[in-house]
Amino acid sequence: MTRSIFAFCIAYTLVGGFAASRVYAADDKIGYVDLQRALEETNDGKAAKNKLKSDFDKKQKELDEKQEELKKAKEDFDKKASLMKDDAKNKAAGELQQRFLQLQETFARLQKDLATKEQEATRGILAKLSQVVQKIAEREHFAMVLERSSSVVYGQPSLDITNEVIRTYNQQAGGGKTK
Repeated sequence: MTRSIFAFCIAYTLVGGFAASRVYAADDKIGYVDLQRALEETNDGKAAKNKLKSDFDKKQKELDEKQEELKKAKEDFDKKASLMKDDAKNKAAGELQQRFLQLQETFARLQKDLATKEQEATRGILAKLSQVVQKIAEREHFAMVLERSSSVVYGQPSLDITNEVIRTYNQQAGGGKTK
């Protein structure tokens, strides 16, 4: 009988200790934020997105014009190819190939330029968003704030601080005025 009382006491102590640690862990607040959405919805993020879109549209127009020129040159070549001598035909085909390669290089360069500009435009905003998240986490006593797209499969909407991050960011960036 003393063995069963002893086993009961050990089991009670272990379960009680586990329950106490669960209560302690339940006090830790964890939140999450959707930084991509915050980036897109802050006033600075919207302005950066509009500027990038404008740059993209200009570069796309340039690319479309070069592509159209190449298409017309190809159509012209196809019409005249049957009447051309082999040397002239090979030379014209080589020139078309060269123009096509230049167009591909231009496309790759424009893509790289846009990616670089996007990184530059968002780097500062993301750094400021990170500071805002930290301030909110400290103020609200969060033990941890996770990034929604990379860490959270499901979270209660009440733990999502994205709207508060956007609101606080815009207030700070606008000198305390809500836009």
